[in-house]
Amino acid sequence: MRMDDIDLGEDFDFEQMLNESFEQAENNSVVDGVIVEISADRVLVDVGQKIEGLLPISEITVAGEIKYKVGDTIPVMLMGNRGERPSISHKKVLQKEKFDNFIKAHGENFEDVVIEGKIVGIKQRGGFTIEDADGCEYFMPLAQSYMKTIGAIGKNVKAKVLKVNKNQNSIIVSRKKLIEEEKSVKDSKISEILENKSTINGTIKKITSYGMFVDLGGIDGLVNYNEISYKGPVNPANYYSEGDTVSVVVLSYDKAKQHLSLSIKAALSNPWEDIKDQLEVGDTITVTVSNFESYGAFVDLGNDIEGLLHISELSWNKNIKNPKEILNIGDEINVEVIELNIDQKRLRVSLKNLQEKPFTKFVNEHKVGDVIKGKIATLTDFGAFVSIGNVDGLLHNEEASWEPNAKCKNLFKKGDEVEVKIIKIDREKENISLSIKEIAESPAKKFQDAYKLGDIITGNVKDIKDFGLFIKLENNLDGLIRTEDFGPLKADEVKIGDEVKAVIINIDTKKNRVRLSVKRLEQQQEREMLKSVNDDSSMTLGDIIKDQIK
Repeated sequence: MRMDDIDLGEDFDFEQMLNESFEQAENNSVVDGVIVEISADRVLVDVGQKIEGLLPISEITVAGEIKYKVGDTIPVMLMGNRGERPSISHKKVLQKEKFDNFIKAHGENFEDVVIEGKIVGIKQRGGFTIEDADGCEYFMPLAQSYMKTIGAIGKNVKAKVLKVNKNQNSIIVSRKKLIEEEKSVKDSKISEILENKSTINGTIKKITSYGMFVDLGGIDGLVNYNEISYKGPVNPANYYSEGDTVSVVVLSYDKAKQHLSLSIKAALSNPWEDIKDQLEVGDTITVTVSNFESYGAFVDLGNDIEGLLHISELSWNKNIKNPKEILNIGDEINVEVIELNIDQKRLRVSLKNLQEKPFTKFVNEHKVGDVIKGKIATLTDFGAFVSIGNVDGLLHNEEASWEPNAKCKNLFKKGDEVEVKIIKIDREKENISLSIKEIAESPAKKFQDAYKLGDIITGNVKDIKDFGLFIKLENNLDGLIRTEDFGPLKADEVKIGDEVKAVIINIDTKKNRVRLSVKRLEQQQEREMLKSVNDDSSMTLGDIIKDQIK
């Protein structure tokens, strides 16, 4: 509770209040009385006077039970008369015993005694009645309490003894004095601590999830979990136990909040500075796996420095999704330093850089032209990636099938096993191109088995382009007549579906192409005609030409 929040009560003369509290007669005496009547709320006691004395039932009740019965003798204190009836108290006899015990324990040196008890009552004259564990009662004036009366009953408090009145068996205490003295002592100790710029030894008093409270000889300071290790935020319970002695450095003090901030790592040498001249990118170091996260593993260099081994740097195998698949906490592994930033205290390492690169291994074991097996890993609009061990090769749509306009996503599904041929290896870009067409018989190859160059073939026009005509052949194969091979054909007279006769001039089985020519057919027919002339001398050239014209 802050002092400016405390109700100090009315400003009155404290000495006068003390005197008023001792107005009762100083010759109070203790006598034995006999209980003559017990009712629901009161007790009549015969003390040898004309009229019995009267006690509240509470004075002979403990924990809800009445301690005495009619006829029992009990000690009571005579405190004068109220009218003709004697004023008596059994409770004050008991309190006097506690008071006497207090005096025996502390003698005359009671003014520095600190008591601890529970508030059991609030007096109308402005104060609190406090009872300690032994049953001794104390009076704390409101002005000496630094407390409000609301909600005070039942609270445990500590206070310092101000004054003792032996005649009245009364002890006056002050919480205010204790607080102010403790604050003065604390301020003095804190000033001493703040002046000490070196490390200080303290004892861990309490460990929480956010840090540790350390006792510096009566002054508690907080070591935040960020200030325990150069690794960053750590769980303090993993490093220390309550009661451990630690060396700390004072970081700051908030006087308004009376909050002392401490650091353990500031009392240690900075390991990042220690490694600045000892480590560089490219070095291979031995580390211990210390922690796992979904994005990778943290590795410990053994000197309060942790590095990040990202999941992408674990292995060349892209199928590994969690570091726990290949690592365990406590594993010692060799890694390569790939990033070192002393100012930002950042270290990144790689495990896969110390492993043989899958692409390098692949090109050492395979060459263009090899036929190998793999599995479809990914399907895209332009083709498919095929996994061959730890590397992927690209099977483009154009290399997947001899079927026109075929696409990998329509031909395969993920996980399908395929046989492919390596058609290109780009060492610089580390790309591998694959083909299924190259190991499958093309329609042009089948056509070649049935026909040869120079054969005459007849087909229908399938498509007309600026550069020529496409003629429909067998087995979903098209033949191309380029415009320069039209011969006597007239481009503006040809339409789709027309039958055309042409000669085969080229069969490309790899590119699945067939070239046709009407012009070459005309030339071929002329040669045959001339040959016929030479073979048949009885016929004149004019006759032959005339027959051809017919």
